[in-house]
Amino acid sequence: MDFVLTDELMTLRDTVRAFLAEACPPGALHRQSPGGPALWKRLAAELGLTGLAIPEEYGGAGGGMIELAVVCEELGRALAPVPYLATAVLAAHAARGHPRLAERLLPGIAAGSVTATVIIDGSLTVRAGRLFGTGSYVLDGERAGVVLAWVPDGDTVRLYAVPGDAPGLSRRAPPTLDQTRPLASLVFDDVAAEPCEQYEPRQSSGSAREVAVRDLAVTALAAEQVGGAERCLEMATDYAQTRVQFDRPIGSFQAIKHRLADLLVSVESARSAARHAAWTADREPARLPVAAAMAGSYCGEAYLRAAGENIQIHGGIGVTWEHDAHLYFKRATSSAQLFGTPSAHRARIAPLLGL
Repeated sequence: MDFVLTDELMTLRDTVRAFLAEACPPGALHRQSPGGPALWKRLAAELGLTGLAIPEEYGGAGGGMIELAVVCEELGRALAPVPYLATAVLAAHAARGHPRLAERLLPGIAAGSVTATVIIDGSLTVRAGRLFGTGSYVLDGERAGVVLAWVPDGDTVRLYAVPGDAPGLSRRAPPTLDQTRPLASLVFDDVAAEPCEQYEPRQSSGSAREVAVRDLAVTALAAEQVGGAERCLEMATDYAQTRVQFDRPIGSFQAIKHRLADLLVSVESARSAARHAAWTADREPARLPVAAAMAGSYCGEAYLRAAGENIQIHGGIGVTWEHDAHLYFKRATSSAQLFGTPSAHRARIAPLLGL
C-alpha cells in the first residue's frame, strides 16, 4: 500500500510548491548561476526542509521518508538545483546509527549550514587510517562540505568521514548531461579520514547499512522522478490546449488525446510505486529493498517517457534551448542512471523474492 496525502502533507506540498515557484521559477535554470547555495540556505531558514527527516535531538523535525517524498516530488517538479538528495537523504541517513558522526554532522545539516554527500560504488582503500582511490560521479561532490564513504577492510566495511577541504582530496566536476544536478570525481591521495565507531560485515553489494541507505536514496529519487514526470505532463497538456493547427487546438486531435491519456496513466502509476516505497520505508523497512527496486524501475522509465512525449507534443519549440523541455529530458536521462538503471532495479527483484 501507499500513503494518502493528509491535510498536513498537502500543506507541506503546497508550501514547498509556492516557495519554489518564487525562488526557482520557470526559465531561471537557463541562467548560468541558478543560485543553488542561496536556495539551499533558504530551504533551511524559511521552511526548515533540510532537517525534515532528522531526529529532534539533532535539531530536526523528526519526520520520515513519507515527508521526504512529498518534498522531493516538488523539488523534482521545479528541477531545483540544491543538494537535497545528497545531503538530506543520503548523508543524513548514512550518519544515523553512528552516534559520534551523527552528533557532529546532523545538527549542521538540519540548520542548513552543512552540505554532505556519500560516495556510491567508489574504489577506495584504507591503509593505516588513510584513504586512497577514486569516487566517480559523486552526487554534488564538488561543493559538499563533508564526504562520507563506506570502505571495505577485509571481511568488513567501515564508514569514513572526510572534510571537503582535507589535504590530499582533489575534486573535479566533469561535463555532464544535466547541469541542474552536478556530479564530481573525487580523488583521495593519502587522505586522513575519521572512521565511524563500528565495523559492518561485508556483503557482495556492500554492508547492510550501505544497501539500506541506497534504497532510501532510490525511494527519494523515485519521488523526484514522479514530480518531474507530472510537470512534463502538465506542460504537454497546456501546450496541446493552446497550440492551434488547422483552426483547432492540437489537443482536440485523437492522436494527441491518446498520447496524453496514456501518459497520465503512466505518471499516476509511477506515483503509486513511489509512494508505496516511501510508505514501506517508514512502516515496513524490512520490505524496502523490493519496494525501492520496483519504484526505481517504474519511475525511471515513466519520467523518460513523459520527458520524451513532452518534447514530441511541443514539436519544434520543444527542442530549442530557450524552452524548459530539454532540461527535464536531461534530468530524466541522468536520473535513470544515478543509482542503477531501470533494468538493473528489475534484476534485483527476482532474487529478493526468492525467484
